[in-house]
Amino acid sequence: MARKTSFYYSFLVLPKAERRALTAFFDFCRGVDDAVDLEPDPARAALAIDEWRREVDRMYSGGEPATSEGRALQPFIEPFHLPRAQIEALIDGVAMDITPRRYETFADLEPYCHRVASAVGLVCVEIFGYRDRRALDYARDLGVALQLTNILRDVGVDYRRGRVYLPVEDLARFGCTEDHIARAVAAPGSGLRDEPLRRALEHHASRAHEFFARAIAALPADDASRFVAAEIMRAIYFDLLHRIEAARYDVFGDLVRVPRPAQARIALATWWRTRRRGARVAATETRA
Repeated sequence: MARKTSFYYSFLVLPKAERRALTAFFDFCRGVDDAVDLEPDPARAALAIDEWRREVDRMYSGGEPATSEGRALQPFIEPFHLPRAQIEALIDGVAMDITPRRYETFADLEPYCHRVASAVGLVCVEIFGYRDRRALDYARDLGVALQLTNILRDVGVDYRRGRVYLPVEDLARFGCTEDHIARAVAAPGSGLRDEPLRRALEHHASRAHEFFARAIAALPADDASRFVAAEIMRAIYFDLLHRIEAARYDVFGDLVRVPRPAQARIALATWWRTRRRGARVAATETRA
């Protein structure tokens, strides 16, 4: 897993077997994602996605995968019980981006978030291991929170690709249309002066906060120490959300990022806090 990923530091805290499995899985996810993001021809992208579907079939049927990503991931399927349905859901979600679409309501957008993000989390929890099935709710809600944060950060980038993920209903609620986004994209670096658009982005951020809170509430105390890598991911993305808010939602110039040193500090603090929480739980169970 390359250092440039926001998840780099979360991978470092994992035991070797889990780290190798998670690295192979994320590389597989990147391969699927690139099949659409790096291919401007929708017909060719659709063919590539079909090939990834066949690759999953080869991986799970015991056949010989055709890609380096499939070959790297296949050995971890059985020992970690990686759910085929979630990997297929991820591919379905990425396929939704082949032809840019609009989402009328958040109820329309949420299934997309589940496919491209929550499905990833539901594979990750199998790699981490868990005792309490509430961990699955944690993965689902955290996946949506991360994806909503990505959508907020990338509003300008996505618009240039012909994609708008902000629900039409939410934009209209604050008197916005895509023309507001277009004007902001056309004047990057000048600050976001469009107050209706700012309010729409603020509303979107509040929804991300809601899913972060739901994820925190769902994380079982008994499994907290197993999920330190996921908690580092959550903390880094939560910091990203705060930085977007501090920038007053001007996501149309330079991409808002969490600098690498800040990621390292967040990872260390989260690792320490999560380990202490796990130790307290273990001590309570011992006394019981």
